[in-house]
Amino acid sequence: MIEWSTIDRHWMDLALMLARATRGQTHPNPQVGAVLVAAGRVIGLGTHLKAGDPHAEVHALRMAGEHARGATLYVTLEPCAHVGRTPPCADAVIQAGITRVVVALEDPDPRVAGRGISRMREAGISVEVGCMREQTEELLRPYLHVKATGLPYVTLKLATTLDGFLATASGESLYMTGDAARAAVHRLRAQVDAVGVGIGTVLADDPKLTVRLGGEFRQPARIVFDRKARLPLDARLVSDRAAETYVLCSEDASMDRVHELRAHGVNVIVIGPHETFTMKTALHKLVEIGFIHLLIEGGSTIATALLSERLATELWWFHAPLILGQGISGLGALAIQSLHSAFTLENPRIEVFGSDVLTKGALKYT
Repeated sequence: MIEWSTIDRHWMDLALMLARATRGQTHPNPQVGAVLVAAGRVIGLGTHLKAGDPHAEVHALRMAGEHARGATLYVTLEPCAHVGRTPPCADAVIQAGITRVVVALEDPDPRVAGRGISRMREAGISVEVGCMREQTEELLRPYLHVKATGLPYVTLKLATTLDGFLATASGESLYMTGDAARAAVHRLRAQVDAVGVGIGTVLADDPKLTVRLGGEFRQPARIVFDRKARLPLDARLVSDRAAETYVLCSEDASMDRVHELRAHGVNVIVIGPHETFTMKTALHKLVEIGFIHLLIEGGSTIATALLSERLATELWWFHAPLILGQGISGLGALAIQSLHSAFTLENPRIEVFGSDVLTKGALKYT
């Protein structure tokens, strides 16, 4: 195991800071940061801004110009070795005359998967791998998840009373949690590729699903899981053009309604006949579109489906300091018969927002 120097960790930490700055805007590509160092000073900085734009290494090399020859490159993810929307970064590094490359993490993309590292080593470059690996894995959890499973990283968010109800028996639920908790959700929305709900939530609450924090924020796409394409044409998800709206429906939906929604600017994705329309098939389709990290804001129906099919990756559950005794439950039956079979959270964290309590963590299924 390599003993990383304080200097190496310092420069890789700067590269990670650059990568974190683009959270939510690079999908389907990963966030990557790069730092070029010569004689103990920075000569180039780069981060990948969005898919189709130059990669982080290229930005750093352009900034350094001729000074890049003989320098050390710190990069959070293995430089690519294939031709996609942009040329291979490994070739650019070689041509620039870089003599040492420090990589935080190998790229699991099968088009790369060590090829970038091998190509640079074959060109005589000293390549070292693993500096601040754990921090980089944490940053790239959604990207690593989709490469490992073929499914998006799904954050399931629920907001209920202390006794687990998300609405009164009459359906009243709007703004159950306070301002601080809602602001936390808006910050989370700003970090994901898309925010999704079931059609039941749309019909009950007419949400906008936008980021509303004041100032300029990137707006995630909005997803409606809607087998029969029942999304009303006057819904705010249709009339509000702050972000793209996608409807996922089955072939059994009214094609007249599908055409009407498309005429109103909605992206309608038809996924097979009704009996094959499952959360898993819908999520696979969203990965094909390019969405890696989804925030799903339940509905009991969609939350139960995600958990039953073991598709939610992490859980954010807000509890408001309210007790109803009866109402609409936040979850339906999960067919769990014993405590031994219960789903759990790995390394759960508790955060307090005003009077509301958030429990969050990675889901572990039995």
